[in-house]
Order: sequence, then C-alpha cells, then structure tokens
Amino acid sequence: MMRRLFPHPALSGLLVLVWVLLVNDISAGTVVMALLVGFFVPLFTAPYWRDKPLINLGWPLAGYVALVIWDIVVANFQVAWLILFRRNRDLNSCWLVIPLDIRKPEAITTLAGTISLTPGTVSADVSADGHALLVHALDASDPEAEIAKIKARYESRLKRIFR
Repeated sequence: MMRRLFPHPALSGLLVLVWVLLVNDISAGTVVMALLVGFFVPLFTAPYWRDKPLINLGWPLAGYVALVIWDIVVANFQVAWLILFRRNRDLNSCWLVIPLDIRKPEAITTLAGTISLTPGTVSADVSADGHALLVHALDASDPEAEIAKIKARYESRLKRIFR
C-alpha cells in the first residue's frame, strides 16, 4: 500500500526539498505545496519509470556530492586563472569522447550533469547506444589524461552509487 502511494520516496523527499529551496520561504503554504508536489509528481510519473534505479543513499553518495562541490570550487579558480592570464590561442580546447562503463540512464545523466556543472567542461551528447559521452574541455593539454581523470573521479563512484 505504501509503495503504491509513494512509488519513489527518495524522489518525493528531493522534490519537497527543492521546492522549498526554490521558493526560498518556509511558510505553511510553501510546505503544503511542496508536500503536494512531492506526493503527486512521483505518483503520476510512476507508470513511465520502467525500472527504478537502486541508489545507494549512504556514504558513497555523500562522498560524491562532497567531491563534486570541491571540484566545482577548484575549477572556478582554475577557469578564472585561464581567462585572466592565458591568451585564447594558448588554450588547448578539445572534444573528448569518454567511453562509458555505466549503463543506467540515471547514472549517465548524473555524470553528464556533473561534467556540465564543473566549470571548464560541458557534456554535449551521449552516443545512441549509450556507450560514450561527448565532452568539450576548455583546456586539456592531455586529452587521454582528462578522460582517465573523469572516469576515475566520477564514473567509478557512480558505479557504486547506482547499483
């Protein structure tokens, strides 16, 4: 019965949190609306979710979030330094094709979002078969090292989060 009413409890909680953060107000109306959104959106979209992803909500997820926040802060300073002190012709912009070991669409979407959130890189496309991710890097003197870094830092952790 509870599974039918709350088909995706983690999504419900996340929607409530995001709603309150977007409204930027904790009042009775905001909380009631957040609870309604958190209840009805997963309920109405549940038939369209073929396979629910099994997500490890413990330490692997917390470590991943901390790592991504740290990388965003560091990358902001690196990109600011590149923009302020390097000439455009000295930048080594390139396209990276990252072969993917992860196969779950939610994990691939999380990886693409993480790459796009980190300044200096943006994910552009996923191959039709879902086995490669196309990424543009602002400055990558060694593309193979950048690919290895993304796979080691992000993809390996996402394998542990999305079972």
